[in-house]
Amino acid sequence: MKNLPLDPQLFINNRQRFVAKMKPQSIAIINSNDELPTNGDALHKFKQNSDLYWLTGIDQEDTMVVLFPDNPDPKYREVLVLVRPNELKEKWDGHRLRKDEAFAVSGMSTVVWLDSLDAVLQQWINDAANIYLNTNENNRKANLVPVRDYRYAQEMKERYPLHNYLRAAVIFKELRAVKTAEEVKVIQEAIDITEKTFRRLLTFIKPAVWEHEIHAEIMHEFLRNRSAGEAYGSIIASGDRARTLHYVSNNQECKDGELILMDFGAEYGGYNADLTRTVPVNGKFSARQRQVYDACLHLHNYAKTILRPGITIAKYHEMVGLEATKEFIKLGLLTEEEVKNQDPETPAYRRYLYHGISHHLGVDVHDLGPSFHQPIPEGAVMTVEPGIYIEEEKMGVRIENNIWITAAGNIDLMKNIPITADEIEALMGH
Repeated sequence: MKNLPLDPQLFINNRQRFVAKMKPQSIAIINSNDELPTNGDALHKFKQNSDLYWLTGIDQEDTMVVLFPDNPDPKYREVLVLVRPNELKEKWDGHRLRKDEAFAVSGMSTVVWLDSLDAVLQQWINDAANIYLNTNENNRKANLVPVRDYRYAQEMKERYPLHNYLRAAVIFKELRAVKTAEEVKVIQEAIDITEKTFRRLLTFIKPAVWEHEIHAEIMHEFLRNRSAGEAYGSIIASGDRARTLHYVSNNQECKDGELILMDFGAEYGGYNADLTRTVPVNGKFSARQRQVYDACLHLHNYAKTILRPGITIAKYHEMVGLEATKEFIKLGLLTEEEVKNQDPETPAYRRYLYHGISHHLGVDVHDLGPSFHQPIPEGAVMTVEPGIYIEEEKMGVRIENNIWITAAGNIDLMKNIPITADEIEALMGH
């Protein structure tokens, strides 16, 4: 990773939080992700398992974490398992962590080499009554590929069939939704890099520039500020392409009179930013563009006022939908009659705003959090990203900031990033 060293206390705190949720006489075993092939002898860029990274800060393949707080031997109550460094492999693929280096990152003093794990694991398993194993239980994605977590779970159940198996994912889903101050500090670093990038773009964008050139400016600014790169595939969508939510082709010319929607964020220290801004290609909003933009900004600000601990995503979306309906009537997109006769299951505003307003943010861009009908916890970091998409006018507008939800009120982590039409025009100033 390119970032400056993080404080290992971040990961020490995360492990302590996880262990506090474990049942007595339990052992938890968390695996890294697989290295996945592309074609021939090539591999995809390695992406660490988010739960293992959240516990350790270790971004290396063939890593495991074993947590056994009731282990009779205190030395082995938390164990980091690493691949043994190999001189020949390092000549090809680069340096692998030594024990002291792993301790500096994770705060874990006990390291066991992967090739010697079996010699000690069986004893630990025999001393435990429960075994926590991990799988991908994200509600938005079913994993049909037999990745390491699933293979390992099957192997453990065959080797130790009489133990009680528990789902580590339940604990991760609860804990990762609530960010510590140490985590927010790293997220803020990713956001600050993203802010520098947006300000750079405001002086670069002009008619006849191409979407891929803007994308290149983003990547340049990210890398020069120690970002690992994009948190997700950047969306650089000018004109009518802005209505495609996950447009990533980024290969068209930006034309005079169009708006350009840019959805991008830096990754830093394993945590992510997620920003969306919509700006005029020529530096000046038309009267209609400003009208739509201001309506979207109103929805953005309204959503921030009601996103509080205890509200459910379902209720939150319902309230934003009601406010969007009012704004869309003002914009002439809907009539009172259409709203009166709408199908409650498919409200009329959905014609112009057809996605959710917020998601959790952290180690994953769509981070773990409570389900649709469960209350949002204090301490969550969430996006706020309403949009207005008008097919008849070939226009799409979205505005997105990242918010830390606290008992004392929301903290807008992107409060320093220009957001109003006047601010954007002043900084573009062509």
